[in-house]
Amino acid sequence: MLVFEFKAYGKSAQLIAVDDAIRTAKFIRNSCIRLWMDVQGIGKNDLQKYCAVLAANFPFASELNSMARQASAERAWSSISQFYDNCKKGIPGLKGYPQFHKNCRSVEYKTSGWKLADNRKSITFSDKKGIGRLKLKGTRDLHFYQVNQIKRVRLVKRADGVYVQFCIDVDRSENIEPTGNTVGLDVGLKEYYTDSNGAMTENPKFLRSGEKVLKRLGRRVSRRVKGSKNRGKARLILGKRHLKISRQRKDHAVKLARCVVQSNDLIAYEDLRIKNMVKNHCLAKSINDASWYQFRVWVEYFGKVFKRVTVAVNPQYSSQECSSCGEVVKKTLSTRTHVCLCGCVMDRDENAARIILSRGLGTVGHTGTFALAESWAREDSRVNLSKTDVSNTWGDETSTQSGETLIEQVMS
Repeated sequence: MLVFEFKAYGKSAQLIAVDDAIRTAKFIRNSCIRLWMDVQGIGKNDLQKYCAVLAANFPFASELNSMARQASAERAWSSISQFYDNCKKGIPGLKGYPQFHKNCRSVEYKTSGWKLADNRKSITFSDKKGIGRLKLKGTRDLHFYQVNQIKRVRLVKRADGVYVQFCIDVDRSENIEPTGNTVGLDVGLKEYYTDSNGAMTENPKFLRSGEKVLKRLGRRVSRRVKGSKNRGKARLILGKRHLKISRQRKDHAVKLARCVVQSNDLIAYEDLRIKNMVKNHCLAKSINDASWYQFRVWVEYFGKVFKRVTVAVNPQYSSQECSSCGEVVKKTLSTRTHVCLCGCVMDRDENAARIILSRGLGTVGHTGTFALAESWAREDSRVNLSKTDVSNTWGDETSTQSGETLIEQVMS
C-alpha cells in the first residue's frame, strides 16, 4: 500500500465544510466507543450497523458519506481490537484502553463519495457536506495508477492547510545488485548512529536548534487573550513551526534509512523500548528529538522494498560486552572509550555496533533466510548454487561467524 499526499486548495467555505466532515467523523467514532463501553459483547459488525442508526437520528451525521461513516467505525474497532490484543499479551497497565478523541484531524472515504478528475489535478467530494471540488498540488503523478487501485482517500488538516492522501493498493519493490556488506547500527544522542565500521553520523537535533524560536512563539500565545482571533493566529504560527520540525525529522530519517539499506545486504540494529527510555526525564527530550523509532520504521520499510535483511537484536549489555573477547566491561554513560584487558581499545559506540552486528549475524544464521540466499544466487551469475545447496548451507548446523560477511559464508 502506497500513500501519496497532495496539498488541497479551495475556498474558505469549502475548508469550513472539511472541518465539519472531520467533526462528524470524530462524533461517529466516539459514539461507537461509547456503545462498546455500555453494551457488552459488541463486535465489528454491530458498530457498522450502528452507523446507520446515528445517520437516522442525527441529520449532520447523515450528510457524511455512508462509507466514510463506516471508516470511522472501523477506526473505533481498531482501537478496541488493539486493546484486546494487549490484554491477551499480558501487557501491564491500562493496556491501551480505548479513549475518546478530542482533537481529530482527518476523515477517511473509501471507494465512494469522491471522484478524481481526468487530469488528476483535482478531486470532487459528492456527499452532502458541501466540500465540492478541491485543487491538488503535489510532486506525485497519479496517472501511473488506475482509479480502482485507490482504496482510501483521506482529508487531513494540518497547521498549514488541508491535505488529501490517496491510499493505493500496490506493492512496491525494487531490485538492486547485492553489495556483500553487513552493518550493525548503534544509535545514540551524541552521534545519531555509529556503525560497525566506525563511521559516525551527526545528530541534527532539530528540536534543540529550533527551541529558542518555539519558546518565543509560546510566550506570544500565552500573552494573547483566550478565545481571541490574535491568539488563534499565534497558535497557528506555533503549530507551523512544530510541523516544520516534524517534517525535518522525517526527511532526515527517510534519506538516512534509504542510504543505509541500499549500501548493505544486512542491517542489524537494537530492539529499543523507547516508551520505557523516555521515563528518564533527564534524557526524554533528547531521545524524542532523535526519533530513533521513526528511523527504525523506515529501515524496515526500505528493507522490504529493496529485499534486504533487517534484524532487531536484544540491546542488553551491548555497550558493556567486549567485541573482541566477549568479556563484560562495566562503563558509565560518561565513559566514551571501551578499554578491555584483552587489549581492545575503541570508541564505545563502535564496540556496541560490532556486538549488535555479531548478534544479528548469529540470529540470521540460525533462523535461516532462504529467500535472501536464493536471490543472491540468482542475481550473481558467477555463483552457481542450486536450491539444494542453499538449503544445506542455511541450516541450524552452520551460523554466520562474526568476522565474515553473510554472502561469503553462503558461498563457502
